[in-house]
Amino acid sequence: MEYQQKQSRTQLALYTTCLDDMIAEENSVRTIDRFVDGLDLHSLGFGSMASQGRPPYDPADLLKLYIYGYLNRIRSSRQLELECSRNIELMWLLGNLRPDHNTIARFRKDNPKAIKRVFRATVSIAKNHELIGAVLIAGDSTKLRAQNSKKNNFNLKKVARHLEYIDKKLGEHQRELAKADGDGKEEIRQLAKNRELQRERYVRIQKELRADTSTENPQISTSDPDSRHQIVRGTITEVCYTAQTTVDAEHKLLIDYKITNQNDKKAMGGMLRRAKAILGTNAFNALYDKGYHTGSEFKMASDLGIDTLVAVPGIGRASQAPDPAYNAEHFDYDPQRDSYRCPQGHGLTSNGNWYRARNYRFKQYRTKACRHCPVRSLCTSAKQNGKILQRSEFTGFIERNARRVTAQPDIYKKRQALVEHPFGTIKRQWGFDHIITKKGMPAASADFGLIALAYNLKRLMKLGWEAKRNMKQPICALKMLLINLKRLENAFLAQYVHICENPTFLRPNTP
Repeated sequence: MEYQQKQSRTQLALYTTCLDDMIAEENSVRTIDRFVDGLDLHSLGFGSMASQGRPPYDPADLLKLYIYGYLNRIRSSRQLELECSRNIELMWLLGNLRPDHNTIARFRKDNPKAIKRVFRATVSIAKNHELIGAVLIAGDSTKLRAQNSKKNNFNLKKVARHLEYIDKKLGEHQRELAKADGDGKEEIRQLAKNRELQRERYVRIQKELRADTSTENPQISTSDPDSRHQIVRGTITEVCYTAQTTVDAEHKLLIDYKITNQNDKKAMGGMLRRAKAILGTNAFNALYDKGYHTGSEFKMASDLGIDTLVAVPGIGRASQAPDPAYNAEHFDYDPQRDSYRCPQGHGLTSNGNWYRARNYRFKQYRTKACRHCPVRSLCTSAKQNGKILQRSEFTGFIERNARRVTAQPDIYKKRQALVEHPFGTIKRQWGFDHIITKKGMPAASADFGLIALAYNLKRLMKLGWEAKRNMKQPICALKMLLINLKRLENAFLAQYVHICENPTFLRPNTP
């Protein structure tokens, strides 16, 4: 059987093509090149990397390299360095430049804010080409594992367990030392010395944790200091970062992101404030899951003039009545009288005093009718004071959100399909389920910023952004073409008339 014949590796060949001819016109690498060349990188915050010695690399080239890498699932600076030497698309994109991995890694680490501004440029492009509806948005978060193992994350309880274990082992070493002799003593002394060094380390971490009063449950991560041990789903936990995102419903484009190490409780207000500034309007509905159900955040949304639809969480076990028909939501509130009416028709009033919880103020409502009420055992399990309702300063905003969710169930059902689209692409298809950088939140923000930038560019290319971008240019070009064709037609017509009137024009003169 005959096979296709290979060309000899030692045969000299004369190529009649250039590098540009090897890259197809529809190749995405050309879109990356045009996109970055259209940015004013200096105004976006990319500073010069100039220093003593050889000239620095142009920030535009390093940005192109990173965008290409993230679009092709390559985030490692060492892998990008390798690709510059063997990938013909990168050779074309960078003009055969081959930066080393340290230069590549420093560019990402040093420019988190500028990278976010480049991401904002993709949002501006989408707005300019009417790819963002600004009518319905959805927000959610996802957990991304940090470069910090669970063993290198500590809280007070964990440190106490380690110290207890070490103290127990030190006691055993002391007893063994009393019985040992000769070479055995020296070995036990060395083990005890190592335990003492471990103990000093944990005591130092314990002091740092006790000195941290910024949170109720302080943590220390030794490899990546800003990462935190959080619940990922169910009972599964990881040391990770939280990526808060906002998605526009029109084409599922990301319009905002923020890397944090906190849960969702206090995130919605800031996300909405930024969304309003980015979209330039507050005439949109915002969808969130029940993790964002916080009274102070509803007030902030109301102050911004934005209607939210946040899933209403179930009532906690401690707040449940023996009979669910007598739960607090079945008591009618009268804002004029500032009182409640229970299902039995009794009025619950307040003494007018505000009480303070940790993050909010509230009033208490009760009635003396509880003492002799025939259904008291169904309404409350309290033995002395009867039923007591609490109404916080944010309850009115919470109730209005609940009414919107009830009135528009079809709109809220769209939430998961909107917010999970970017996460499915980023984490499932691309495999970006962790933060690749270390040493703090700014570096993590730069990493996720490039992920979000790559996602938006991918969506824009799928939506025919360049065709829309060049829409006006072809129209103008078509008009000029028609004008030129008309001129050519007139010129040919005039020449044709001249030839017809002078037949000898086409043949040589004869004697």
